[in-house]
Amino acid sequence: MAEYTAEGKSPEVLFWVGCAGSFDDRAKKITRAFCKILDKIGVEFAVLGPEESCTGDPAKRAGNEFIFQMMAMTNIEILNAYEVKKIVTACPHCFNIIKNEYPELGGVYEVVHHTQFLKQLMQEGRLKIEGGKFEGKKITFHDPCYLGRANGEYEAPRNLLQKLDAELVEMKRCKSNGLCCGAGGAQMFKEPEKGRKDINVERTEEALAEKPNIIATGCPFCMTMMTDGVKHVNSDVQVKDIAELIAEAEDL
Repeated sequence: MAEYTAEGKSPEVLFWVGCAGSFDDRAKKITRAFCKILDKIGVEFAVLGPEESCTGDPAKRAGNEFIFQMMAMTNIEILNAYEVKKIVTACPHCFNIIKNEYPELGGVYEVVHHTQFLKQLMQEGRLKIEGGKFEGKKITFHDPCYLGRANGEYEAPRNLLQKLDAELVEMKRCKSNGLCCGAGGAQMFKEPEKGRKDINVERTEEALAEKPNIIATGCPFCMTMMTDGVKHVNSDVQVKDIAELIAEAEDL
C-alpha cells in the first residue's frame, strides 16, 4: 500500500491477509492461492505488509476489550491514512470485526469475504471458472460461523463450488443450523476442556458421513480444526479452502 501511495495511485481493493494467512503454514497456501487468482485476472490489489497487525478479534472474544481497542485504533489510523475504501479478507473473523465493530471506532469501509469478492468477479465476467478437474467428485462445505450465522452469507461460497462441476452435498447441520468447528472465541489457542468429544471431531464426523472427497472451508480457523478432525479419525479426505479449489481448477 505504501508503494501505491508513493506512486500516487490507489488499488481496486486492499487485501487484509490476517494473522493466520501471514504466519500459519497451512493458511499461507490459501493466501497464495487467492493472490494467484487475482493476479491472473488482473485485479489490482495491495497489502499493508509489515504495517498490518492483528485485528484484535481473539483478544475481544477472550474478553480483553482494552487490548482489542488498542489494536483496532492502530489499524484504523493506518487504513484511514491510506484512505482505504474496500477491504477483502480470507478470514471471516477479520471480515466480521472490521465490517461490524471497527465503524464505531472510526473505521468505516466496504468489507467483503474472499468468497463474496470472487463471486462478484465471476458475475462481472472477469473470473471464469472451469471445473473439469472436479467432475465426479463430492464436496461438502462447512459454514464458518462468522461468515454464515453472524453475517448471513451462505450463497457466495456455494455459488463458487457449484462452478467446479463437482457434486455439492450438504451436511445435516448446515447454513443457519451449522455447527461451529470449535475454534471461535479464541478457543483455537487453548486446549479444550474435558468432555465426551472435541467439537471439531464431532463436526468432522458429520462431514465424513456425507462421504465427500473434499471438505471445503472458507476460514483458516475452520481449516485447522477440520484438518485436525480428519487426522483424528485417520481419514484421507482432503480439506481445502474455496480459493485453493478455484486455483487448482485453473492450474495456478
